[in-house]
Amino acid sequence: MEKANVVIGFLGTNLDAGKRRRWRPSVQIAEHPDFPVDRLELIHGRRWSGLAQKIKTTVEHSSPQTEVLLHEVEIRDPWDFEEMYGAMYDFARDYGFDDEREDYHVHLTTGTHVAQICWFLLTEARHIPAKLIQTGPPHHQEEGPGSLQIVDLDLSKYNALQQRFDLVTKEYNTFLKGGIETRNNAFNAMIDRMEVVTSNSDAPLLLIGPTGTGKSELAARLYELKLQRRRVKGRLVHVNCSTLKGERAMSTLFGHRRQAIPGAAADRSGLLREADGGVLFLDEIDELGLDEQAMILHAIETGKYFPLGSDYEVTSRFHLIAGAGKDLAGLVAGGQFRADLFARLNLWTFALPALRDRPEDIAPNIAFEMARAEKTLGARVTFNADALAIYQKFATDPGTKWSGNFRDLSASIQRMCTLAPQGRITKSMVQAEIATITSVWYNANQDPEMQLLTSVLGERSAEIDEFDRTQLAAVIRACQESASLSAAGRRLFAVSRLTKTSKNDADRLRKYLEKFGLDWTSCKG
Repeated sequence: MEKANVVIGFLGTNLDAGKRRRWRPSVQIAEHPDFPVDRLELIHGRRWSGLAQKIKTTVEHSSPQTEVLLHEVEIRDPWDFEEMYGAMYDFARDYGFDDEREDYHVHLTTGTHVAQICWFLLTEARHIPAKLIQTGPPHHQEEGPGSLQIVDLDLSKYNALQQRFDLVTKEYNTFLKGGIETRNNAFNAMIDRMEVVTSNSDAPLLLIGPTGTGKSELAARLYELKLQRRRVKGRLVHVNCSTLKGERAMSTLFGHRRQAIPGAAADRSGLLREADGGVLFLDEIDELGLDEQAMILHAIETGKYFPLGSDYEVTSRFHLIAGAGKDLAGLVAGGQFRADLFARLNLWTFALPALRDRPEDIAPNIAFEMARAEKTLGARVTFNADALAIYQKFATDPGTKWSGNFRDLSASIQRMCTLAPQGRITKSMVQAEIATITSVWYNANQDPEMQLLTSVLGERSAEIDEFDRTQLAAVIRACQESASLSAAGRRLFAVSRLTKTSKNDADRLRKYLEKFGLDWTSCKG
């Protein structure tokens, strides 16, 4: 379907009134034979409503295919940069652009020079998804609507709006930080850089950092920022690569044709296809196999890939955000990660620091978690002064591990808020919580089952519920002591298999391991 052509511009209080010559830009722009205008949006002040209505009538008479919409926007001083930009920014924010169905053009000819500068800045920042158009009168003794051309203005010499941009940038930065007023200079500088990159580049982003540092939450906010800046239109697809072990990884990511998978009832589109036009977040990308890494690289660079069993490539163009908890350079050196994929991801790498490396940010994060707990519990909870002093001293102590980083801090605050009598966290409660959390960390290091899980799962072992730890450790131990997957299955299901008609123990074991993102090879390793 052909898109509608929409022109947005100011009413020319001198030019459109015909005071200088018969050529009126807001009228003639709709009369170009090679530039049909389906809708003309005219912005004007209240005192010029009569002229605006006259232009509307003239355009609709001379160009019946053009719909004219009038927008009354009151600007006291059209030469004031701050006022003009603010009014135009509000207009753009409230407009409701639909660039799937309409092509937008900003008419630069009418309005003050300040308005022209603001038009350029708004389109350059993608607040207005439009092209800039300049029109001019016909040459002397010529007839017709005059000239029309797309222009690119050099506005590098204008700095009057820097404070406004600084304010907008600060708003975006605060958003990326989840509304938390962080104080760590290195982290804040990283967020500043990240906002610039996200707003101006479609290249992949790599977020690295230990578990619990907030990679998933940050990826979601980066997606929202891209959405606000109109760099993407589609959805965010979050993939935990550590769960894509074994034979189903390819199908999950790239989809399959029904005949390629035994027992499949229908074709599967795959997660890359779902991310078309949006953002694909590959969390724990270091857990992907080398074959999947190769296909991901091809999809990033070409926007195309082959679903399993297909002879034809599928197109999916997405912005990639990758998360990793391990040193990818080290994995490349060990042959566990593709060097070409790492080179593609390493253009924009952002290392999220551990909580213990940001002691000055612990206080604002405690306040943030308290506010979140209030929303969750539906009741306000506060610290007693002595209790808060003790907890903050413990939290900022260099010897405090915070092995789960912000995840541990969040869980700690949630526990105290839930147990707080009359909405007050007391000194004794803080002391009990400190004993609890340090005991958990100690037991995690001493528990042989936890040590086994950590050796196989790495930092993801902290995410396994206590309920599942003993059983999973027993399964892993059986795999390590058995010669094959089938032998391990016969050992683990020796009793229950007697009552089952199907005795495919290997398949039962494989499905159990896949729940935790494991396979036979990783258990043996």
